[in-house]
Amino acid sequence: MSARNLGTELDLSWISKIQVNQPAVLRRAEQIQARRMVKKEWQAAWLLKAVTFIDLTTLSGDDTSSNVQRLCYKAKYPIREDLLKALNVHDKGLTTAAVCVYPARVCDAVKALKAAGSTIPVASVATGFPAGQTHLKTRLEEIRLAVEDGATEIDVVINRTLVLTGQWEALYDEIRQFRKACGEAHLKTILATGELGSLTNVYKASMIAMMAGSDFIKTSTGKETVNATFPVAIVMLRAIRDFFWKTGNKIGFKPAGGIRSAKDSLAWLSLIKEELGDEWLTPELFRIGASTLLSDIERQIYHHVTGRYAAYHDLPMS
Repeated sequence: MSARNLGTELDLSWISKIQVNQPAVLRRAEQIQARRMVKKEWQAAWLLKAVTFIDLTTLSGDDTSSNVQRLCYKAKYPIREDLLKALNVHDKGLTTAAVCVYPARVCDAVKALKAAGSTIPVASVATGFPAGQTHLKTRLEEIRLAVEDGATEIDVVINRTLVLTGQWEALYDEIRQFRKACGEAHLKTILATGELGSLTNVYKASMIAMMAGSDFIKTSTGKETVNATFPVAIVMLRAIRDFFWKTGNKIGFKPAGGIRSAKDSLAWLSLIKEELGDEWLTPELFRIGASTLLSDIERQIYHHVTGRYAAYHDLPMS
């Protein structure tokens, strides 16, 4: 992760002036989706790079220690070794960026990664994920317990009511408390953009989260009806850029929810490159929250190497 964001004083005068030009944002989003992102001869390299940005995730009610263990193994060995050898990158230590689980499964993930001799970070969702509709005291304790169990990254959810009713000071104070509860763990703040009502609210919530000390801002929990979309991403990325210009602090970005195909991942990498530049194309500043994306990337790598598509049994699944 990059250096911690210490946050800034709450600047409501900045927030009050914000107004997003929605038609312009939608035009930009259409442009990204319509264009071919990466030439064919470079696609394998870009897909391998995309692997290093993935927070490999399992957030299911039927999670067990055994499937978390399999997830951790897949995080350490995301692409079949013979495919990496064919591309001459088998010695590069390719892994996913992190493993993301529920708080109750953090110990399982830490134990599995330690047993595998891996230093991949463990991220945990917290604060009443996914709705954030539990008491603040409970949400703060959930953060502390996840950190005690070994999580080094905490993905928190905000109280959407505070955004929808314009309670910006209360939102700032809440996220400040989340950051304090994280201790040395990095704070990734999920905005649940599909439930914020407008792109202007998305920008304001992004800015408040960064002012309050978030190290990352994240689009979605993956449980909303609408998750990561290009319009909200553009708004969030420009908020990150504005915050950097004003404070000099680089804040990370994490789209999550609905990113399932290798083609999708290439579009997201292109968007980051164009909006924020190559400096943000590192796991310290960009993550993709996904559970099934890695499988499709591995299928595309298999096709690139062999010239044919893999049968279901050809590739190990997490």
